[in-house]
Amino acid sequence: MARKGEAMARMRRNSDLPQKTCAQCGRPFAWRKKWEKVWDELRYCSDRCRAEAKRGRKSGGKDG
Repeated sequence: MARKGEAMARMRRNSDLPQKTCAQCGRPFAWRKKWEKVWDELRYCSDRCRAEAKRGRKSGGKDG
């Protein structure tokens, strides 16, 4: 708890944070503190989507 006279950090709901859509899978993903400095350049929701995009595959599809 915050002491008298101290400001208490406000928790934010995930719905209050900015969102983007993954360029590979199309799913929405929300802003995270660790992405604060690179949010403008961020395109993929995960390492898996980034790797699949580099290979040129579509997510969820099978060959043949």
